[in-house]
Amino acid sequence: MKVIQPKSFNKKKLTKFQKLKKELNSKELSFLMEAHNGLTAKIVETSGFKGIWASGLSISTALGVRDSNEASWTQILDVLEFMSDATNIPILVDGDTGYGNFNNFRRLVSKLCQRNIAGVCIEDKQYPKTNSFIKKYQKLADIDEFCGKIKAGKDTQKNEDFSIVARIEALIAGWGIGEAIKRADAYHNAGADAILIHSSKNNANEIIKFKKEWGDRCPVVIIPTTYYKTPTKIYKKAGISTVIWANHSLRASIKAIQDITTHLYKKENLKGFENKISDIDEVFKIAGNEELYQAEKKYLAEKRNYNAIVIAASKGEQLKYLTKNKPKCMLDIHGKPLLERLTSTLKKDNIGKITIVSGYKSKVIENELNLSNMNIVLNKEYKKNNELYSLNKAITEIKDNCIISYGDIIFRKYILDALLSIESDIVIVVDALFKKKKKGYQKDLVMCNRAFTGNYLLEKKPASLKYICADEKKYQIHGQWIGLLKTNSKGSQIINSELKKLSNKKTFSSLTIPDLFNILIKKKKKISVLYIAGQWLNVNDAFDLAEARKISWAKNFN
Repeated sequence: MKVIQPKSFNKKKLTKFQKLKKELNSKELSFLMEAHNGLTAKIVETSGFKGIWASGLSISTALGVRDSNEASWTQILDVLEFMSDATNIPILVDGDTGYGNFNNFRRLVSKLCQRNIAGVCIEDKQYPKTNSFIKKYQKLADIDEFCGKIKAGKDTQKNEDFSIVARIEALIAGWGIGEAIKRADAYHNAGADAILIHSSKNNANEIIKFKKEWGDRCPVVIIPTTYYKTPTKIYKKAGISTVIWANHSLRASIKAIQDITTHLYKKENLKGFENKISDIDEVFKIAGNEELYQAEKKYLAEKRNYNAIVIAASKGEQLKYLTKNKPKCMLDIHGKPLLERLTSTLKKDNIGKITIVSGYKSKVIENELNLSNMNIVLNKEYKKNNELYSLNKAITEIKDNCIISYGDIIFRKYILDALLSIESDIVIVVDALFKKKKKGYQKDLVMCNRAFTGNYLLEKKPASLKYICADEKKYQIHGQWIGLLKTNSKGSQIINSELKKLSNKKTFSSLTIPDLFNILIKKKKKISVLYIAGQWLNVNDAFDLAEARKISWAKNFN
């Protein structure tokens, strides 16, 4: 008895070679979009295009050279490899004239197949070529010689579905429709899988005329760079196979880069331009950082276990009526409470147990926050004491590897990643881009043994804290502590021991965590400093809250 397999079992996944051939031979009009590196190739794919045009002009220009075979075919091949690895859709390469004679071309074809490049387009001009839109007509290749290239390519291709598209320059050279048809017929008979007919006119008349005379002997591809105003329906009606948008990504990026660099040079800031550039999270998304994150969880040994303490006892008096019914840590930031965004960031780095020290309106935290893997310690006397007193409420949790954070801050996840990577007993995070705040603002200013270098390779070795809460008029200030620190087992013992001593003093309720740092420094305990350059925010008043609600990275915390 014959067993009929379900269709899902029989359905084979198309290769990139097959995908391109399918697009070229489709009865529906297909579109290929230009890309010139791995980034633009990914963007083309995520935009929905089913194929990529690897433009010789664009790749050469992106490399800083002219489109006159100044970049070698091996240099182009390196770029193509990144593009192919980055995407799942087929790539049709602009192969210029084949980079030499038949021997050069067949080696090119062989290497393209090895890198999973689905097809190549070669033009019937002489090597080295000149771009078709430079107003200097170039001599065309001999028909027989060009046919030899095509045959050599077809004989060499290592995948039977590899496509060779023959590009005809007769119309651009002014040789007319007759010559174009003659060449198309010869190239088709030599084995070309499709014909690309090129034109520099500002309308599609001669292209449509060519297609009418050529008929349907093989697929016809066009590049409407100069006749872009022609409605797409005309191409569909004429039976054109594929339209290539040949250089638009490059041209758009040049304009965008010119605009932003000119703006930054003249204005020396980003004001007014923030919404005109991609968010950094979009860069990470395109680069595939999430996949790496998942892979790390699968293949890397688990990171050292950490627990965390979040101090969130205060009302937030400066926020006035906004904290009438809830503590400031529960104010909304892009649809989620501030505290939830903070704890979510901690959880993304596999922080185990999280202890929240609450005070004002503690029930709001208990009722509105997802407390999985978290517990709450109550500071009932929060009105009469400072954050060090709150920290002491969770003293039993200051052990082994520990993260301690204020509950009113938000920061980029990479800051936490960097903090966890530093091997020191006690490490605090300091923003080197400190700017003077409004009068009366608690600054947590720091003086270190050295300033921020700006060189992130050098910053792998942390600075050392010398003093905190310094008077900016009296001391040389190197930055602002953001309210985030890390301890290892030894560091936890140091802080735990000092807290026990201080808690017996009458002044304990008035002390702050910066006071603790200064006490430890006097006792020759080293406190390391991780410098950062912005990308964080603390919410003290309504202005800070408004700023937090404006910044786009606060939405995702990547």
